[in-house]
Amino acid sequence: MIPSGMELENSEQPVVLRDDNKRRRRRMKPHCTSSSLSATELITIEFVLPTSNMLIDIASNCTVEQMKAQVWMRAIERNQNSDYYHKFTPDQFVLHYQKKGQWYEIYDKHQIIQTLDCILYWKVLQKKVGKIHVVQKQKPTKEVQEFQKQLNYLIGYDVTDISNVHDDELEFARRRLVTPRTIEVSCRDPKLYSLHPWTTSKPLPEYMLSRIVNNIIFINIHRGTTSQKIKVAIDDTPDTILQSFFTKMAKKKSLMNIPEDHSELDFVLRVSGRDEYIVGETPIRNFHWIRQCLKNGEEIHLVLDDPPDPNQDEVQKEEWPLVDDCTGVSGFHEQLTIDGKDHERVFTISLWDCNRKFRVKIIGIDIPVLPRNTDLTVFVEANIQHGQQLLSQKRTSAKPFNEEVLWNVWLEFDIKIKDLPKGALLTLQVYCGKAPASSTKANLQPHDSPSPDSKCKTQLLYYVNILLIDHRSLLRTGDYVLHMWKISGKGEEQGCINADKLTSATNPDKENSMAISIVLDKYCHPIALPKHKIAADPQGDRARAEMPNQLRKQLEEIIATDLLNPLTPEDKELLWHFRYESIKHPKAYPKLLSSVKWGQQEIVAETYQLLAKRDAWDYSTLDVGLPMQLLDCNFSDENVRAMAVQKLESLDDDDVLHYLLQLVQAVKFEPYHDSALARFLLKRGLRNKRIGHFLFWFLRSEIAQSMHYQQRFAVILEAYLRVITQLKQKLEKLQDSKFPECFRVPYDPGLKAGALVIEKCKIMASKKKPLWLEFKCADPTSLSNETIGIIFKHGDDLRQDMLILQILRIMESIWEEQSLDLCLLPYGCISTGNKIGMIEIVKDATTIAKIQQSTVGNTGAFKDEILNQWLREKCVIEEKFQAAVEKFVYSCAGYCVATFVLGIGDRHNDNIMITETGNLFHIDFGHILGNYKSFLGINKERVPFVLTPDFLFVMGTSGKKTSPRFQNFQDICVRAYLALRKHTNLLIILFSMMLMTGMPQLTSKEDIEYIRDALTVGKNEEDAKKYFLDQIEVCRDKGWTVQFNWFLHLVLGIKQGVEKHSA
Repeated sequence: MIPSGMELENSEQPVVLRDDNKRRRRRMKPHCTSSSLSATELITIEFVLPTSNMLIDIASNCTVEQMKAQVWMRAIERNQNSDYYHKFTPDQFVLHYQKKGQWYEIYDKHQIIQTLDCILYWKVLQKKVGKIHVVQKQKPTKEVQEFQKQLNYLIGYDVTDISNVHDDELEFARRRLVTPRTIEVSCRDPKLYSLHPWTTSKPLPEYMLSRIVNNIIFINIHRGTTSQKIKVAIDDTPDTILQSFFTKMAKKKSLMNIPEDHSELDFVLRVSGRDEYIVGETPIRNFHWIRQCLKNGEEIHLVLDDPPDPNQDEVQKEEWPLVDDCTGVSGFHEQLTIDGKDHERVFTISLWDCNRKFRVKIIGIDIPVLPRNTDLTVFVEANIQHGQQLLSQKRTSAKPFNEEVLWNVWLEFDIKIKDLPKGALLTLQVYCGKAPASSTKANLQPHDSPSPDSKCKTQLLYYVNILLIDHRSLLRTGDYVLHMWKISGKGEEQGCINADKLTSATNPDKENSMAISIVLDKYCHPIALPKHKIAADPQGDRARAEMPNQLRKQLEEIIATDLLNPLTPEDKELLWHFRYESIKHPKAYPKLLSSVKWGQQEIVAETYQLLAKRDAWDYSTLDVGLPMQLLDCNFSDENVRAMAVQKLESLDDDDVLHYLLQLVQAVKFEPYHDSALARFLLKRGLRNKRIGHFLFWFLRSEIAQSMHYQQRFAVILEAYLRVITQLKQKLEKLQDSKFPECFRVPYDPGLKAGALVIEKCKIMASKKKPLWLEFKCADPTSLSNETIGIIFKHGDDLRQDMLILQILRIMESIWEEQSLDLCLLPYGCISTGNKIGMIEIVKDATTIAKIQQSTVGNTGAFKDEILNQWLREKCVIEEKFQAAVEKFVYSCAGYCVATFVLGIGDRHNDNIMITETGNLFHIDFGHILGNYKSFLGINKERVPFVLTPDFLFVMGTSGKKTSPRFQNFQDICVRAYLALRKHTNLLIILFSMMLMTGMPQLTSKEDIEYIRDALTVGKNEEDAKKYFLDQIEVCRDKGWTVQFNWFLHLVLGIKQGVEKHSA
């Protein structure tokens, strides 16, 4: 039964048929409002109107919209001689109030007065009468409109287009994100932001320390054409170094062209040839560039430079007044409940008062183009899901598949309205199957039949989702026509998960998409999901039952299992039953929270009560894998996700960069545009220029490639771009010129590329015809004449390569913790649009294929000594040759372990390269996680990783013989492999979060299980060591098969052109 005051309006709507070439359109009725206000619970407010001020008593539980209407009526009564208020409507005015010197707008018209931030603020100030200004809406100026147009062009999406939205969430999120943006910009240190030093807090690895004598390093400081070499301690800060340098140069300033009246306070240190500053109170050893030089044995060259002007980063004034964080917040159940209230005092109803089952009316579907096979039936499956948890499911009967199929039937779910959680999706999926041969049997099935035809194989064709609780916590009501997304190809593969299927966006291509018409129950008043109130728990843990030792051991085993191990119903029951024990273990949180029955309001309330006792989580050392798990597709609860983000707040900028790729993808799993994660990304991007640079490109790439989430990513990107300095002038300048004079390299923001060196550019020989481009360095302080080489690709999705290169960087940092330098070369690679991107050209590097062909042609693939000979030719001095061989051993070990763990396949001599200093590295990661290529039906990958006879020859061995270098190679491999095993969960989580991005090689949990198997989860360290050494022996035994594949590759040209992969 529906409680009194919640009568349904017109629940049985007549079927509306589509006119020729016209679609059914959503018919939303405004909520009924009551004109009479209760005389009790009144709040006195002074309204400052354009013509006068008025004191009005407002009912505390009415909405902002009703308050505006009441103010308008009173204004008309008071100003009877004036027609001012007759000329306008309340919608043409906005409400502003002042707080701490800032103007705020009361933005949400559905919000209850007593939950407004200004009311709470006045109470704190003990103000009896607050003041609200009624201000006429201003039309945006031409200048503002033009800037918005340019901004939309840069974003790649029109954020002002509301033609494809159910409600005002898009505009709502745009307005709400102004506040965190303003706060972040006002709090940041302008000087530090303009200098953006790139540092790390990780200790200096032992292998680097061993190269430093007495903790002293040498630095070359340049000014104009002169330079000075100085000796500094690795613990000195840049400020200390500048101070001592100026003391040393006190009487020699003219040598360095330093004005006599200038001191160290007037200068900063910058890396020669790069937009990268070495400044501040951080020890010099913690700067990335310094570590890079120490690692590569290179000299450190810095420029004594004038500091950049922080005023250049001054942001333009906000167009909009701020919107406070109370906007869109509903009241507590006690404020909203209809129990014990006069119906005239009810303006909004608590969802928890709605005791009837939720239902949806499926009117029908229509499609512009009928499928070719007319002998098909179609049915609609409707699910209510929260994250990946199915709360309830219903289906219509199956009907013949025509241009328009009508059901006009209510589907009632096994879940009460009061139990609908925030973030719950109503997913509507259209399936088709072959019509039964006998008769119209399918039409006779009841609408809640579990399977329209159990013997008939069905196929998912279309889907669309709608959030049942909107962004302002109101239950959706009314009629909707939803344009559906089409499943690409032959339908969805078994076990395939895709983030696109979780989107609440509808298909913008309305003319060519399937449309489904539905009706949700309508009510006399808005239905709001109340805020949860955390009750006091005086007894605390003492009231909890003691846990038997046997069950404690079982619980510990459940917590210890890796995340690919699915929890059984019994595991979930145990975790929930002993939740007050589980909450004490941070590692248990993802498993505990996945055991919550989110479709039961009492259990959700109990969960929030439980999370109020999360001290173990809050005060534990950050294990980045745990909060990342809570941000994946399994969790839709805002509070859980906000808790995870709160834990990530302590991440260093360097670590944010490490995980930025996954964090951007995790935005897809947020139920709403404005979220704790979106705000986290925005704040960190505005705090650090380097993070902001990559955030821009990651968001821009997703907007171009992911139609399902364009709007969400565009809202975040707009919020970021609106505070970029002089953006308007930069955009105008860019539109006036065909090609910029210089630009920041997308994959390396420290580099500025200048003019093209035309004679060195070429079109490469591969299928997609990528461009090999070389640019001059735009920085005049660069000490090298080397060009900046970029491969520009159009037609390839580079996101998979970006993922593998990111994982290689993380592996590198794991190995550095163990003082292992495995000389990985994760070159720059970035996707900048839809199948558009750039790849860094590694200097002085050649493919193995080119080396093999350079002496004896294609048969070079079988010549073991050729690679060794090539290295000797490049390193004539014996000392350099020995250093090159050592680098080869370490880099070969690093890539053997990395390619094995990541299952990187299609390894041929055109995608393995080597530098002239012996650094081996792999490129082109099109086949990963064991998804290997075959040729003529034969699996090309017969070895776990590439360790060919020519590689072994460089190490001084062949066949089954050994050598000191080969033994060292084995030891390095084992150390590297065992180090990665300690981080198995992190690697699995990082891949899991990319699982749903649409990468062809990363579509199911089975793909990720490859990593678990490769890292021998469950084996002890000794067995794992033996396992990897066995893999090395397999490579030695079957090295000839790789050589044969490489020979075929050279002869048949399976991949065209050596140049294709010279990245």
